[in-house]
Amino acid sequence: MYLGVDYYPEHWDIDLMDSDLTRMVEMGVNTIRIGEFAWHMMESTEGKYNFTFFDNVIKKAKEYGLKVIFGTPTATFPAWLSKAHPSILSEDIDGRKRVFGGRRQYCFNSNIYRQYTRKIVEQLISHYRDEQAIIAWQIDNELGHEGSDLCYCDQCRGAFQKFLQDKYKTIENLNDTYGTIFWGQTYNSFDEIPIPKKTITSHNPSLQLDYARFRDYSINSYAKMQIDIVRKLKGEQQEVTHNFYGGFFDKCFNQKTMAQGLDFVSYDNYPVWGGLKEPLSPASIAMTHDYARGLKNKNYWIVEQLMGAQGHTVIGYLPRPNQAKMWSYQAMAHGCSNILFFRWRGMNKGAEQYCLGIIDQNNRTSRKYYEAEEFFKDISQYEELVNSEIKSEVAVLYCFDNIWSWKAQPQSSEFDFTNELVRLYTPFHNLNVNMDVQSVDCDFSKYKVLILPVMNIIEKSLAERLEKFTENGGIVIFSFRTGIKDENNNLYLGSVFPGYVQKLCGIEIEESESLQASQEIEILGQGTFENTIGTGKVWRDMISTTTAKVLFKYTDKFYSEKAAITCNNYGAGKVYYVGSGVDEDTLNIIAESIIKQADMQFEKTQSGVEVVFRKVHDIQHKFVINHNEYEVIYEGSTLKAYEVKII
Repeated sequence: MYLGVDYYPEHWDIDLMDSDLTRMVEMGVNTIRIGEFAWHMMESTEGKYNFTFFDNVIKKAKEYGLKVIFGTPTATFPAWLSKAHPSILSEDIDGRKRVFGGRRQYCFNSNIYRQYTRKIVEQLISHYRDEQAIIAWQIDNELGHEGSDLCYCDQCRGAFQKFLQDKYKTIENLNDTYGTIFWGQTYNSFDEIPIPKKTITSHNPSLQLDYARFRDYSINSYAKMQIDIVRKLKGEQQEVTHNFYGGFFDKCFNQKTMAQGLDFVSYDNYPVWGGLKEPLSPASIAMTHDYARGLKNKNYWIVEQLMGAQGHTVIGYLPRPNQAKMWSYQAMAHGCSNILFFRWRGMNKGAEQYCLGIIDQNNRTSRKYYEAEEFFKDISQYEELVNSEIKSEVAVLYCFDNIWSWKAQPQSSEFDFTNELVRLYTPFHNLNVNMDVQSVDCDFSKYKVLILPVMNIIEKSLAERLEKFTENGGIVIFSFRTGIKDENNNLYLGSVFPGYVQKLCGIEIEESESLQASQEIEILGQGTFENTIGTGKVWRDMISTTTAKVLFKYTDKFYSEKAAITCNNYGAGKVYYVGSGVDEDTLNIIAESIIKQADMQFEKTQSGVEVVFRKVHDIQHKFVINHNEYEVIYEGSTLKAYEVKII
């Protein structure tokens, strides 16, 4: 098991290194991660490569028995490169050049930047290919993060036009697909097509979806270039990874595409960051881990695990004593097999002075150090357990085309895709059911329940796969606005919503409405759920049933005959349709009913207590995690605030 810290010895007097490494080893560290922001140290002037500093760092690390993960430094290029080639800088939506001074300011479609990337990566990997202490190369750093997924420069416009020409072949095909006859947007040639900078009203939805696909292609092709270089030049003992980040559904970047080229996925786990008054919910954090595990369908690393408070300009919530340690256990429970804390020592200069680590700028060994030490000592006893495969019978499915479609037209001012996914994930998490978060193109056969939140785009092929799954006894859960659009971000003409899955759902939807901030509608249970009162937010579909059974209906004057939640028998399975942003309590009782129907393992616990089931050699283990700031009793045993027990 690799346990470690992110270490930047170049930020400090080199005389601190022996003291640092001594304390690391005493804490239980066996791995350090270095180098991802140090391009200027490796090439201070063009073509003059010098790796002496990191030669000495690695030599010293080996003296202390430490392994190394080394990052390619392309997330922060040197000032001389920006000065010599300002065209490498990306542009924001208003056409303003992003100046040198932050990070990831480069344009993914800059051929010049790609050339310099190739040179520094080739030099770095070639220099260390035989270094046995280096176990993995991390390419770049959090690709596409912090708005770097978007660029609107002329290089991108030209590349986008070529992307469209390669896709559509003729301008007539594009015009027909986009419906450019509307608002007189018809193009005579591909070089007339804009990129979606600001305009009056909004751009064509098909164009916006294609631009998101193009941004995804831009990032993934740049990543592939680096991966290919590293694979060609690295030593046999060295692997390739990249550190993905939270907020993935908000980016024009399908991380699963890139993950296929990696030996293992790495993830940066920040349950709280600058500006947040409190952490993400336990379910939201769990979902991100299930997503990271699903990128390659295998256990993953965390190479940045939060320990201290975080913030570049505004500082967020301070993790309470043992809370960051608890989040580390939660990560291991959900499939993390190796973990590094961010960072060894908090910086006293630069933009991340308030991104605190294990040691603060005072250089004292204090609470956070001892928490990390306790965690390393304990979790190292469970290597076989944390490396075991997680088996889930529930999958929450996503599709980036669908997400980008919503981004172009959110339809409700209150809509947020991640919130809607977490809305349907949370009830099953509350009942401690193991789940996968998977791309919609995954193999359905190993699951009993599929959850498809706000699946705006559903093509015929997906509908047919879902029909087969349900006919064979599977349970499918949809939520509002399902199946209304095709792969080009256009509404289906002549089709009653929810489109290709209308028969599967046993319903028809002719009218819907957006619900605004503070607007909430009441829903009332029927049959089994009689007299149960719930609420809906964000959106509501006015559902008429054909073969489905009404579980909840609306109660207001004009729509009291319309269903809010339905269930349809289809073959040997069932299909649920949740027509609004329904409250958690209502979804909890529906989820429990579904779990019992599907005969799945679950456990009811008090609020804030999470149980994750793992199995080794047919022996079941439980991670029991107290997310509460107070003591709880679990099976007769006391769990202190933020305490975790492995049973």
